[in-house]
Amino acid sequence: MDRFIITKAELKGQEFQICALFNENKKLMELYPKRLDQNHILGNIYIGKVEHIVKNINAAFVQISPTVKCYLPLEDVKHPVFTKKYSSDKKKIAAGDELLVQVVKEAIKTKNPSVTTNFTLTGKYISLTAQKPGVRIFAKRTDTAGDNFTPLLEEIQSSYTQTEKYGIAVSANVNENDREAVLDELSRLKESFEKLIDQSVHRTAYSLVYKAPPFYLELFRNQKKSCLGRVVTDDRTVFEEICAACSIPKEALFTTGSVPSPVDEFTVNNNISLQFYRDPLLSLSALYNLKEGIGAALSERVWLKSGAYLVIQPTEALTVIDVNTGKDSSKQEKEDHFLKVNLEASDEIARQLRLRNLSGIIVVDFVNLHAKDARDQLTSYLGRLLKEDPVQTTLVDITRLGLVEITRRKVRSPLSEILKNRSD
Repeated sequence: MDRFIITKAELKGQEFQICALFNENKKLMELYPKRLDQNHILGNIYIGKVEHIVKNINAAFVQISPTVKCYLPLEDVKHPVFTKKYSSDKKKIAAGDELLVQVVKEAIKTKNPSVTTNFTLTGKYISLTAQKPGVRIFAKRTDTAGDNFTPLLEEIQSSYTQTEKYGIAVSANVNENDREAVLDELSRLKESFEKLIDQSVHRTAYSLVYKAPPFYLELFRNQKKSCLGRVVTDDRTVFEEICAACSIPKEALFTTGSVPSPVDEFTVNNNISLQFYRDPLLSLSALYNLKEGIGAALSERVWLKSGAYLVIQPTEALTVIDVNTGKDSSKQEKEDHFLKVNLEASDEIARQLRLRNLSGIIVVDFVNLHAKDARDQLTSYLGRLLKEDPVQTTLVDITRLGLVEITRRKVRSPLSEILKNRSD
């Protein structure tokens, strides 16, 4: 089972809060560092002011503060919620208009943050989404005991009318045992949504009307619960917030017996252990070797067990990954040997994409394979690995030169961008 770690550490002279995901083999899979001295805007909802429309790219630029300009694709603007409207067309946006927007992508390198008018309020079981009417399920259920889920979903659907200004998305992991908590959360989210809409018309441009939950709480909620075994933090505030998100009453926290224990622990969802770590002799960061893991994740060269290695080189336009046989001295037939190296490299490439949060266009130069069967086996294997990535990742094709093209959705800044030295 995976482990999700939340702690603080000093990196390159800056204090960071770090979320890290380790798989069942204790291998570091994902890293999410956030500088504590920076204002983080992902998920926040603002009253943005349209600066201008750029028709040739079918987009608008929207200011959410006097110094922060965001990119808004016009194709996403279906039914915007205006707080002030200056043009006569009530549906289309125009320069000067003020409307509600939610930040969906952080600024990456020279690119502006991205926003949408289709904003979402998210809870543990339910999400309310503007402009997407109807009731739907977050994802496909992975169990066969769907009968306990159906009555609850039908009850939510029966209470929904098409006149609502939002759609309801229900987590596929809930069941009838969660009924009371789900309906209570739905009621709270509806109230918050309506309050947000009603009060926004009285607020000025650039106002923050909804602050997203802390990034670590959002990351925890997005973890695949069937794979998550343990959540560990040494930060009391973080621990309390996660326990609250799991409906553990605050009065139950931090109880110790006659012999003080370094860990307070609770079990939720029948399999997830929440642990508060407190050991004055060994920090949580040191226990999991986070600094060493981060250092390795910033290295250009990644060694494989066979002695082969990857060279990972991000550029402004794309990321290039080169697979080299290196020290691998295997005496197998060349084609079988090269396929084995490429399959091993595929495992590490899929991990490195997540670990470094590489996005956009990724081009991989595998060791050349002549046989079509071998190339098909490689692409099939790599494609299955990429589907396990929580961020949308697609194997596009193999070019005539034998290069494998991959695209990965841009959501957050890459690890190297977050950790590089800055004066801001």
